Amino acid sequence: MIRPSEALRLLYINRILVKHGLDEIVLAAHLFRPVRFIYFLAPWNWFKKPRGSHGERIRLALEELGPIFVKLGQIISTRRDLLPAEIAEELSFLQDQVQPFPTTEARDIIEKNLGQPINTIFAHFDDKPLASASVAQVYGAELMDGRRVVVKVIRPNIKKTIFRDIGLMRVIAELAERYSLEARRLRPIELISDFEKTIFDELDLVREAANASQLRRNFKGSKLIYIPEVYWQWTTQNIMVMERISGISIDDIAQLKAHNVNMKKLAENGVEIFFKQVFVDNFFHADMHPGNIFVSVEDPENPKYIAVDFGIVGTLSDEDKRYLAENFLAFFNRDYRRVAQLHLDSGWVPASVRVGDFEMAIRTVCEPNFARPLKEISFGHVLVRLFQTVRRFDFVIQPQLILLQKTLLNIEGIGRQLYPDLDLWQSAKPFLEKAMREQVMFHAVLDRLPGQTPEWLRRLPDLPGRLDKIIRESSQGKLKVQLQNSTLERLENRIKEGNRRRFYITIGSALLISAAIIFGLNGREPSLIWNIPLESWLLGIPGLLLIFTAWPDERD
Repeated sequence: MIRPSEALRLLYINRILVKHGLDEIVLAAHLFRPVRFIYFLAPWNWFKKPRGSHGERIRLALEELGPIFVKLGQIISTRRDLLPAEIAEELSFLQDQVQPFPTTEARDIIEKNLGQPINTIFAHFDDKPLASASVAQVYGAELMDGRRVVVKVIRPNIKKTIFRDIGLMRVIAELAERYSLEARRLRPIELISDFEKTIFDELDLVREAANASQLRRNFKGSKLIYIPEVYWQWTTQNIMVMERISGISIDDIAQLKAHNVNMKKLAENGVEIFFKQVFVDNFFHADMHPGNIFVSVEDPENPKYIAVDFGIVGTLSDEDKRYLAENFLAFFNRDYRRVAQLHLDSGWVPASVRVGDFEMAIRTVCEPNFARPLKEISFGHVLVRLFQTVRRFDFVIQPQLILLQKTLLNIEGIGRQLYPDLDLWQSAKPFLEKAMREQVMFHAVLDRLPGQTPEWLRRLPDLPGRLDKIIRESSQGKLKVQLQNSTLERLENRIKEGNRRRFYITIGSALLISAAIIFGLNGREPSLIWNIPLESWLLGIPGLLLIFTAWPDERD
């Protein structure tokens, strides 16, 4: 049930939609269908002047509706698998520069959250904000010890506004999905749910500060990128104080060239940073648009990135990382059958889909791109086109893949803007091959053993009982006598073979666990082969051999 205040807000939204020539959106609603004829009778619709493209009108309407709707448009623009290309492209131009709230309110929020007067924390605090966004406002300041900082302050009463507008968005999405087939295809309820999660995550500045600290640790001492330091003693859920950086905005190409920055190296470093975050650290900055990236030009031949705004980050599971690395490699090797099979194996596409049909759809999207040099291929846009094409196979877009797609589009776009001849494949290939090697190398398994040893120790006493249960259940004659004798004989042989394999795998696993326990209790550096105890070798190698010997092949 919509409350009176929400009804008034809904009428205001409808007025803005009509103002920007989006009458069809209002009158397509089930509520207004009986009076839709008014649209055609209204004199102002008889001689309508061109208002721009559909996407442009939507963008202008969102900008007028306010910061929460601007943020919604920005997030929806990343769902290029769902939106028409023209609308997605137009929404990507939404700028998050909104009307600032008074600095007196910002000072009150700071003092309330930090529990002391602002002049006891900062030697100087700028009255004019450096930036004003939909969720927060940023000020320049100086700590008492002279360190220059930025202070990020959550907007006052923003939660109330968000709750109100998201509630209305959900109502509109439900109506659209119920009464419009086209809207149902765009999955508006899902989009609003994604938006709600993202924007509430951004309201917690402790979360953002933690993300910044993690990225700073991951790139400690890096020559590629610098992450500013968070000052935790002045950080709360509504306030974040961070080291102030200075650099040239990544999209100010003229200034970068004026400082003789090595643009080729800068572009290639950006690709390296992305793949390190995804495949090495498994923690990536997922909001790397030009407004959040700067360049230090202290050493123009070896330029360094500086990143800010860490409200949105992404992670991948080990399985996702492996499948993505294999997909990238298979794609650039034009092995579309492998790409199709990987999607089925990962569960991103239902098992009922025929791999040949899926392979053909992928080939249709990808093959035309290989008629051009690799440096001319936009892999990000190929990925978007691929997502749009495979929707008919009930392809499930994972949330972490959406963030990854958005980040890759940003990185590739920035890279090509810096250096048009950027060859994404040539820059990415070493990282992908290294990621695949690390999945199968023995030392990678050893590195994970100490953390898994306690869990194996807990399960070790259950192994004999489980082995006995498997053997007893397999040997019981529960097969139906209706089976032909020949079929029964083959099944009995397979059961015996299965029992043998299970026995070898169980013994091999027990030997490996014992080797891991000895290794884990030894406490030596795992990255050095000669530090592995002799007992671990003597138990681990036979264990691996038993497992590999018993492992079923594809015919099984």
